[in-house]
Amino acid sequence: MTSLDPAIASRLKRDAAGLVPAVVQDAATRDVLMVGWMDDEALHRTLTTGKGTYWSRSRQAYWVKGETSGHTQAVREVRLDCDGDTLLVVVDQTGPACHTGDDTCFDADRLL
Repeated sequence: MTSLDPAIASRLKRDAAGLVPAVVQDAATRDVLMVGWMDDEALHRTLTTGKGTYWSRSRQAYWVKGETSGHTQAVREVRLDCDGDTLLVVVDQTGPACHTGDDTCFDADRLL
């Protein structure tokens, strides 16, 4: 059971696992930092705490960005795309966003 506002929940288009991708963007640089996954509860926690909270598909558990690393995300805004199937989470990032230590998860492997 989640406490997500029903008006928001009704607009979400989730995958078969009940998840929506969340594209995380730095508020200052506008760089895309990472992509996480949210279900209704993760979105509710993010909206109410102001901390980036995601669902780990590998661990099958919620995680707050920076909880163990100290590389936190203070959420400034959350937007839903026009189709309702992707979230944009705009954050003030402290420290690197990627678990590899890179500033973003998109630093290392440019294809073009």
